Amino acid sequence: MKEITMDQLIFKEHLSMIEQFSLKDFMFKWLGSPDEGLDDLLPLTYSDQGFAKMETTREIKITINGDETFRYVTITKDNQIVMGSLCRNQEMTFRIMSLEERLGGY
Repeated sequence: MKEITMDQLIFKEHLSMIEQFSLKDFMFKWLGSPDEGLDDLLPLTYSDQGFAKMETTREIKITINGDETFRYVTITKDNQIVMGSLCRNQEMTFRIMSLEERLGGY
């Protein structure tokens, strides 16, 4: 996978229902297929303010990567999955993955 910076990413302006469900399924599997289900643990809603994404509310506090708080997941026009989270200093951090790489792992 080639390395790029965040300013080089082109986010989709709209996610189809299939893309929305795929992102929910991806997060469910990424979180280890929790028994309580994704909607109880991490309810995601569709938003297209700024760019299209599946996001959680500020009240939901899911910690990922040790001390980051999950905020949203989206897909770029190059089919890369991008997860946005807030670090301990309340700055946005990003994790970028290739959809093809992730699908190969399941």
